Amino acid sequence: MSTALLTDRYELTMLGSALRDGSARRSCVFEVFARRLPDGRRYGVVAGSERVLDAIEAFRFDSETLDWLRTQGVVDDATADYLARFRFAGDIDGYAEGELFFPYSPLLTVSATFAEAVVLETIVLSILNHDCAVAAAAARMVTAAAGRPIIEMGSRRTHERAAVAAARAAYIAGFASTSNLAASRRFGVPTAGTAAHAFTLLHDDERAAFTAQVAALGPSTTLLVDTYDITRGIELAVEVAGPDLGAIRIDSGDLGVLAKYARAQLDGLGATRTQIVVSGDLDEFSIAALAATPVDAYGAGTAVVTGSGAPTAGLVYKLAEVDGRPVAKRSEHKQSQGGGKTAIRAHKPTGTAIEEIIVAGPVPELGAGERLMQRPLMRGGERVEDLPTLAQAREHLRAATVSLPWDGLKLSHGEAAIPTRLVSNLAP
Repeated sequence: MSTALLTDRYELTMLGSALRDGSARRSCVFEVFARRLPDGRRYGVVAGSERVLDAIEAFRFDSETLDWLRTQGVVDDATADYLARFRFAGDIDGYAEGELFFPYSPLLTVSATFAEAVVLETIVLSILNHDCAVAAAAARMVTAAAGRPIIEMGSRRTHERAAVAAARAAYIAGFASTSNLAASRRFGVPTAGTAAHAFTLLHDDERAAFTAQVAALGPSTTLLVDTYDITRGIELAVEVAGPDLGAIRIDSGDLGVLAKYARAQLDGLGATRTQIVVSGDLDEFSIAALAATPVDAYGAGTAVVTGSGAPTAGLVYKLAEVDGRPVAKRSEHKQSQGGGKTAIRAHKPTGTAIEEIIVAGPVPELGAGERLMQRPLMRGGERVEDLPTLAQAREHLRAATVSLPWDGLKLSHGEAAIPTRLVSNLAP
């Protein structure tokens, strides 16, 4: 499906003006970065890069769309003729999916003519701002869970298409599975899910509901035990499924206290291997608060798909270079460094990250413990081969998180996990 109209009107009116005055074909470099991380965040997480490439490849204008744009007065005939033939033919470099980023990290660089690059601003930012926000929130939850699996179950709390993207981003961040089937079919994210309270209420009593579910899904299923009385629900669950019951789920109440009582009751009934899954408006802080309880897995929904209080990553798409000449906004409140940039991350000999170095102009020789952050994503409008898979992005983030200083994993407010240093090697 075409992504051509997933854009703002001013992208096309700028294009039209540039075509008219001849500046549309000037060589430009645009960069995606965040001036600051969302409040309370120590790092950002790159997610959505592959979806950006998909969207760019699908950025096509058919005759019906162009006719509509003409009737709305958005484009003139010359602009419509250009868009009818539009195919992105530029280069894109960026941080790998699953990589961490910090203030001013150029996580995506688009090198193309002004005409090709400017029309991509909205679609690029809409994808990256959403997916990076979800991935950062999910990564914090994974850290708080300390090895216990988390199920993404936020589909009912967001737009239906955003739910699919959120499940993908959360999986990159380390979530074990999702409830969303579309995310599984499209991206291969593992799925999980059994029954809601409605299934219990459908039956005349709790025993009948549990019996039906176990008959269909086997004793390894997860039974939701808090529709009525939790103590009685656990008792019935073990009676019906036996001591090899896979798990119980608790979705309400004081989860920490209930999990302790549930563990003692399950053990007393001989269901010592039955796990306890908790859900119900969990975020990174409530997950961290449950660290000392006998919880085996979590289900998180609303906080994941809304970025846990930071629904956007705060990314911008800014012109940095025109025909090899650095350009930058110099307003009183918003300033940036002009020129195309290269990102270098410095590490201690132990592998701990210590600094993000953003270099404008020629790239210096790398020192010990330094590595380049960007890699080619597109060349001449074609996606490069051997881009990381979803599984590789997931492993990349795990390794990148391990490289952070300990303070960088704190959930409390504070500075970015590592500082950013801007270096200009531009000729005066």
